[in-house]
Order: sequence, then structure tokens, then C-alpha cells
Amino acid sequence: MRSVVGRGLLDEIPTALDGVKKVLIVHPQALSATAEAIRERLAVQGFEAILAEVPNGEDAKRIEVAAFCWGVMGQADFHRNDAVIGLGGGATTDLAGFVAATWLRGVRSVLIPTTLLGMVDAAVGGKTGVNTSEGKNLVGAFHLPHRVIIDLDTLETLPKNDLIAGMAEVAKYGFISDPWILDALEDPSALDPKSDLIEELVKRSVAIKERVTEADFKELGEREYLNYGHTLGHAIEHAERYKWRHGAAISIGMVFAAELSMLSGKLSEADLERHRKVLGGLGLPLSYRADRWDQLLATMQRDKKVRSGALRFVVLDQIGKPSILSAPTPELLFTAFQAIVE
Repeated sequence: MRSVVGRGLLDEIPTALDGVKKVLIVHPQALSATAEAIRERLAVQGFEAILAEVPNGEDAKRIEVAAFCWGVMGQADFHRNDAVIGLGGGATTDLAGFVAATWLRGVRSVLIPTTLLGMVDAAVGGKTGVNTSEGKNLVGAFHLPHRVIIDLDTLETLPKNDLIAGMAEVAKYGFISDPWILDALEDPSALDPKSDLIEELVKRSVAIKERVTEADFKELGEREYLNYGHTLGHAIEHAERYKWRHGAAISIGMVFAAELSMLSGKLSEADLERHRKVLGGLGLPLSYRADRWDQLLATMQRDKKVRSGALRFVVLDQIGKPSILSAPTPELLFTAFQAIVE
């Protein structure tokens, strides 16, 4: 496994940089103190570490920010045997991975996700990218991180709303692969950062993503199932100008996909209601405003999963058994959306 999950793992960083001389530490302003502590720790061990502070959240995922990082690396004369560390949430690790993938056509990246979302999704699997005005993650590259260091201690300072939002991606793994996760999410200790249960949830989620991505790195088959709920979810994020938490949008997207699954004759009503029970029980949103449908549909038409102009949705035949619904009719999509409007 490229990922290591545990507590108190900062000593893993130098080991992941064996053979590296220079390191760019990409981090948001909120983690400046942590980034400086890592820089100092690496300096003691002989590494030349340079800090690159980037905007918080999705504001970091812009080509201008990537260009800033490239500029820092160019001025410091980074070579192909040097590395990039991404320290922060999913947006930061997406950016750092993209910078590593594109500098000299690929240098080593070590990702240290500090949010639940980053731990179970963004930092694992080798998808990197930035957003454009047309949509989310439309520019990017596949670039596996050399190591993902998942230190669960960082969750203890994570705002509760961010922890809840990250649980949407954990629930996704339950819906598409491991129903045990759904049962566990109904336990109150699932939202306790110090609990053994949250460690098990993270480990199971990471294991699923690593298994799928290793089998289908370029998303030509099974990996597409990891996008359950993401087609509408990404469109909602775009409509909200990326001010929403990713997990909140994906939660609505999964309920929409479940409605679409049921209307297509695949998913049972009981399994649909399980979506509402699990996600609603976590405090995640289940509905969206009715007046945005035309905008959402237009954005979905630009989604990276579109093939030959046809929309494709990950749906469920039953919980734990995903499939692809290609080219659903506009009437079917609209009907499914009406079931989730506020």
C-alpha cells in the first residue's frame, strides 16, 4: 500500500523522501505553523525544504496557483529527483499532486491530508487537477503519490462540519462496495476523531480506493464507480462557485443517483431510503434548490465522464453493486431531480 494510516506519523516523512534533496511544501495559510515545523524537521535531516503558501480550499485549485508553484520550483532549480509535499485538505493535495505531475513531466509527491475528505478520497489514487471556469477537475493528470501519510491526530482539530462532510465520501464506499461501513456510520462514535471506529472507517475506505485504482488506474472500467454521486455533486459545486463543502454536494448527488437508480428499475425503494437515513443521520443535506436544474444539466454535459456526447451516471443495482447508466433521457433526469428538490 502507498498509504499509511495511524497516529503520530510525522516521522514517516523523511523515509518517504529517500534520495531527494529539495522539497516544495505546498500548504494553505491555516497550516503555516505545521508546514514550518515540517520544514525545520527536514532541514535538520539535510533536506532543502521550501514553503509555498497557497489559498485555502478550492481557491487553490487554479492554474495561476499551480504556475506560482512552478515558478518557485524553477527559481530553486528543482530537478526530477526532487519532490513535492502536499499538506492540507483535498484541494491542496489535488494541487500539489498536479504540480508534481507536471513539473519536468513528473516528480515524486508525498501527500499529507489533514481532513477526512482528503484522507479517504482526494489524496489517494493518483488523480490530480485544477478547476476551470467551465467545471471542476477538467484539467489534470494521473500521477500516483509516492506515499500518502494519513495521521488521524490531525482530525482532532478539524471543524465538525468538515468532519461530517468528509463522511459523505466514506458513505460512498459503503454504498458501492462495503455495506458494513453504512452500519458503522449509524454509530455515534463514527464522528469521534479519537475513536477506534473512525480509524477503521478510514482504513476500509482507503483500502477500497487503493484496490480499485490499482486495478484501473486510468479510469477505463471499475474506477468509474468511485464517482458515485459526483456527476450532479460536481455540478452543484460549480453552481455554488465552490463555496459549498465537497461532501455536502456529493451527499445530494448520491441521493439523486439513488433516485435515478430506482426510477430505472434497478434499486429498491428500501435501498433508496437507506441513503436518506445514513446521510441524513450524519447531518448531510439531501435536497437542492429547484430553480438550478437547467444550469446543473448544462454543467453535467461537460462532465469528464461524458462519452461521445452522452451523459453517464454511476447507479446502483443494489447496495454494494454499482453499474453505469448511459444516456438517460432528459425526462428521467428531470424526474429524479424533482424527487430531491427543496
